Amino acid sequence: MITVPLDKNKHDRKWFDCGVDPLNNYLKMMAQQQATKDNTRTFVLEDQQQSEIIIAYYTLTMSTLNLNSLAQKLQKKHQNAQAAGLIARLAVDKRYAKQGYGEWILIDALHKLLAASDTVAFPLIIVDAKQGVGQFYKKMGFTPFLDEPNKFFMTLTDVRLSLG
Repeated sequence: MITVPLDKNKHDRKWFDCGVDPLNNYLKMMAQQQATKDNTRTFVLEDQQQSEIIIAYYTLTMSTLNLNSLAQKLQKKHQNAQAAGLIARLAVDKRYAKQGYGEWILIDALHKLLAASDTVAFPLIIVDAKQGVGQFYKKMGFTPFLDEPNKFFMTLTDVRLSLG
């Protein structure tokens, strides 16, 4: 399995349904526009039998880093940091749910952000979890921010350790 950049001429975005309207609508109406403006990059996992069908997708960008939301130890360690990698969206089509695709695309996103951090340094990867999926990110090693229970982070050090 590999992810590829979203291609509006190839991928059938209308077919995708993860059950969360804002995530569906972003893929259908905004993802390509935001990529053209260099605001985000969206990657899709294609069905191997029909490559126009999107099994899952994620969107990457950068985010400002609010150090006050971190534990004191991390605030001190990263006191000069201003940005973090952001997994802005991550979704799996309902027809492919509970088959490991969510974990797979999250790991793929972490690999891409880890590679980016070798060129442009940032200390954390952040994810804004939609309602009800916080446990998924905790299970995958993310830590909730102190003041935002649906916002999680993982240090690049931890990503390197977990991905080898």
